[in-house]
Amino acid sequence: MTHTRPTPQPPTTTAPTRLRVAMLGTRGVPARYGGFETAIEEVGRRLADRGHQVLVYSRNPEPGTPLPRVYRGMRVVELPALKKRSLETLSHTALSLRHLLARVHPDVTVVFNAANSPFLPALRAARIPVATHVDGLEWRRGKWGPTGRRYYRAAEALAVRYSDALIADAQGIADYYADEFEADTELIAYGAPQVADSTGRLAELGLQADGYHLVVARFEIENHVDVIVDGYVRSGAQLPLVVVGSAPYANEYTARIESLADSRVRLLGGVWDQELLDQLYAGALVYYHGHSVGGTNPSLLRAIGAGAAVDAFDVSFNREVLGDAGRYWASAADVAELASSAEADPGAQAHRGELSRARAARYDWEQVTDRYEALCRRLAAQGPRRSRPSGRRTGAFPA
Repeated sequence: MTHTRPTPQPPTTTAPTRLRVAMLGTRGVPARYGGFETAIEEVGRRLADRGHQVLVYSRNPEPGTPLPRVYRGMRVVELPALKKRSLETLSHTALSLRHLLARVHPDVTVVFNAANSPFLPALRAARIPVATHVDGLEWRRGKWGPTGRRYYRAAEALAVRYSDALIADAQGIADYYADEFEADTELIAYGAPQVADSTGRLAELGLQADGYHLVVARFEIENHVDVIVDGYVRSGAQLPLVVVGSAPYANEYTARIESLADSRVRLLGGVWDQELLDQLYAGALVYYHGHSVGGTNPSLLRAIGAGAAVDAFDVSFNREVLGDAGRYWASAADVAELASSAEADPGAQAHRGELSRARAARYDWEQVTDRYEALCRRLAAQGPRRSRPSGRRTGAFPA
């Protein structure tokens, strides 16, 4: 079922021409890791180019090297975080909020990740309008135990109750909040970068264009990297499988992936050189995408923007992006069959890559920024909403 947001009522006041927008709840910029960071960098820099003041709270992956105070037109505030999985995001958001509330208030704040929703009442008390980008179905991620899953389910309800607007990046997420909470969302997908088809740097890794299979993913259970490796190893594929990715706090899962690999599998770890990573996407015979719970995924969008043929895990989020340009799998046996068939017909993969580029044209960062800008203007004009939904669940999605 598809849900659309009703036409908003006209604002009661006029938003300032030059908005002050704060973005918090993520690792921030420069974007090195994940969809939220990519969205902040791509949207934030475009808002800054349009004359708005953009403030981004960031945490530094290299504490010895300070982050720039201004990055691509955005003001950056670097704050620390506790190095523990369950507390890293929350501790950084708490410090960000304390810093924000002690200074000149923004016209609107965009909070990324529903996990940060316990902090929303403080923004409401300060009468700062807030939009919460809720992410995917975080409580379904395998890395969280029962306590973590309960927390995320409760956080979703708080986000519904205390946000002035909810942002979903995929129709499936919008449907979830409509069905589960009877809550409206702003459907704003990520953009897809238009990646050059150059592959000259692949030789640095001993690779050549169309001469390898590729997976790029954080090592988490719901991203199915182990299933992809297992299926590839079962296949008769001759070209190597290049695996880009790692994850903090995931030693056991990493060990499983390593145990499944054979000599054809090349585990590169993280590749932080964006040009080289783009060339890996552009030169792959096939890109395997295993993400299953996170909505519209930036890695998938980068793959289609690079013209890669994509074989994706069969969930609605991935079908929404790929449509008929993709092939779909649900098991290691499926991956094995797809890997073998890809090598048997490389011409078909090249054609699917052309279809991928056509799909990528639907995901334009300028249009995404238009949507964010319009939302921020509306919230700044209306201010915090007076009536609040209850945040009660309908029970459509049991824990």
